[in-house]
Amino acid sequence: MSAAPMLEVRGVSAGYGTFRALFDVSLEVRAGEAVAVIGPNGAGKTTLLRVISKIIAPTAGDVVMEGTPLGPVPAHRVVELGIAHVPEHRRLFPRLTVEENLRMGAFHPAARAKFRERLDFVYELFPRMKERRNQAAGTMSGGEQQMCAIGRALMSGPKLLLMDEPSAGLAPVIVQQVFNLVKRIRAEGYTVLIVEQNIQQVLQVVDRAYLLEVGTIKQSGSSAELLASPEIRRAYLGL
Repeated sequence: MSAAPMLEVRGVSAGYGTFRALFDVSLEVRAGEAVAVIGPNGAGKTTLLRVISKIIAPTAGDVVMEGTPLGPVPAHRVVELGIAHVPEHRRLFPRLTVEENLRMGAFHPAARAKFRERLDFVYELFPRMKERRNQAAGTMSGGEQQMCAIGRALMSGPKLLLMDEPSAGLAPVIVQQVFNLVKRIRAEGYTVLIVEQNIQQVLQVVDRAYLLEVGTIKQSGSSAELLASPEIRRAYLGL
């Protein structure tokens, strides 16, 4: 029998006030996988990650991390359970230095105990961050800020890395650099759940994907299956 998934989203519905963004969404991510949630702007992708990291509570359903239902877990303990969230538009502290931003990612006690070890790892993974460690984060390029945001998440020693639209708002040449970063993180053995509008490129770096449209999972399969899907090719790839 195969091992249980690391992450299970079970029949989740969620929204904001009277607006409902997700309708009975279910998906799973297994240890060592990279999984994408693809779809158009406004499909509910960011809401899904916010539910997983407990920024918002679902109105129905539950999220389970390594057998632990997250419903009763306080939001501040989600990071301790091994979930780190790289938010859309990076959300760095622009006036703090790169290293001060990275330190923010190691705020819980277990991470603080391994701060130097994790910092060395991030600097080895992203040498540019070591070069810019004393520079204000807000003065760096978009691609460099994305490295810093990913590095900050890695400072907590996560089992699961959530990435929200990492290519959003970046120039095409920088977008390619960002997807190369995702490949490097995968090569380090991290489990990744990434939401992304750039469907052509994200399907090159993940194992599987779910298509989310109007808050509902419409299709799922391997990245090769989704790239070959006539509906996705016509609607999203212009083929």
